[in-house]
Amino acid sequence: MGCFLSTSKDTVGNRRRPGNIGDVSVYVPGLRIPKPVDFSQSLGDNLSKNLVERLSALRTRIVVMAAQEGPTVSRTRRKSATQHGGSTLADLHQALEDYLPVLMGLVKDGNHLQHKVQFVWINQEDEAEETAISNAWYEVLSVLHLMATLSLSQANLLLLPRTSADGYQPKVSEESRRASIDIFLKAAGYLDCAVRHVLPQLSSELRRDLPVDLAEGVLRALCLQALGQCNDIQLGMAIDSTKATLAVKRRLACEMVKYWQQAQDNIMNLPLTNGWGEKHRLFIKWKYVEAKAAAYYYHGLILDEGNTEKFHGMAVAALQAADEYFKESKKAGEAFNAAPPLSRNPPLWGTMKYLSEKIPKDTASKVRINRDLYSHEKIMETAPTLPDFALALKPDEFQLPPVDPSWNMENMNRVQTTSNQLKGDRR
Repeated sequence: MGCFLSTSKDTVGNRRRPGNIGDVSVYVPGLRIPKPVDFSQSLGDNLSKNLVERLSALRTRIVVMAAQEGPTVSRTRRKSATQHGGSTLADLHQALEDYLPVLMGLVKDGNHLQHKVQFVWINQEDEAEETAISNAWYEVLSVLHLMATLSLSQANLLLLPRTSADGYQPKVSEESRRASIDIFLKAAGYLDCAVRHVLPQLSSELRRDLPVDLAEGVLRALCLQALGQCNDIQLGMAIDSTKATLAVKRRLACEMVKYWQQAQDNIMNLPLTNGWGEKHRLFIKWKYVEAKAAAYYYHGLILDEGNTEKFHGMAVAALQAADEYFKESKKAGEAFNAAPPLSRNPPLWGTMKYLSEKIPKDTASKVRINRDLYSHEKIMETAPTLPDFALALKPDEFQLPPVDPSWNMENMNRVQTTSNQLKGDRR
């Protein structure tokens, strides 16, 4: 079923972590790094030399590039960023895409070679420093997780405000925001595929042995995070649009609450106590509280359009809730940034820049006006329930690639060799 080995963090020192990762718009989990594998020793008696060498070359390229990027991928590196994120990240992503179709040959149709190779990866969120499993589906899962991580890192680079040509406050261009939406949906697609199509290939015993980095709850939380941050970009664009109504903005904000709530539900009971894991949990908590501030703000504005004391009282309660959640979000953001590895907020932009100005001002104004008009008893002490909207965003559909044609040649050669042997035996 696949041999499993987990190495304690006290025995080796492969995990290298930055002390400070700079500006963070998007949480990027620590990069899981593959360790070298000797395919010739495991597969040399079963596959042709050409195919073994191809597998080795493709994976070695990833090992080398990931080892170079691993300690720094989450850091802010504006100089290496291209208009699509970062050139080195794109090269590593391409290397993974090149490797995956060849790797799929080890798992296709229950290939007997599936358990021949022990794949080893260095973890980041798990207490165990590295996990080795003799199952090629573990390798496929690790590759998809790394592809998603690189995509999130690419999105982070795009969403760090840059000084504009006009010299005013740093901002994120509309082009970068639109590009980040595509990247978030792709990242969600890799993670959704991992949960729906790869995890089921592993036995329940092996799934329990997976590092927490690859636990179903973490994969689902990262997928929901990608959708939640995509939703946040959409809300920011709606705020900038003169055509977007309050109802549209409220719906987007309420959907954002649901994405982050579901992300928190998935990660809540997992043992994320180690470095990156704790930071991951704090990021989700921060963004969940931020989303609630936005949702209650727009809900309050719509309720205030009502013509009765009851609606105005509910509006004040909603706006007060928005103000409280906004204050709480600032504390949650500070807790996230203070957790190792240290980080900091980039200059405010988009949704939170707008709301940081509007929530305190509008709340104070509405509370004063309504308390002048109505007695205190008419104002609710608890916030009204947020409306429940169906979630609109879905991950991009990512399908595992077909097996590389080199495996067809391998099978043809094996059939030919068997045929020649049979002819020789008859003679």
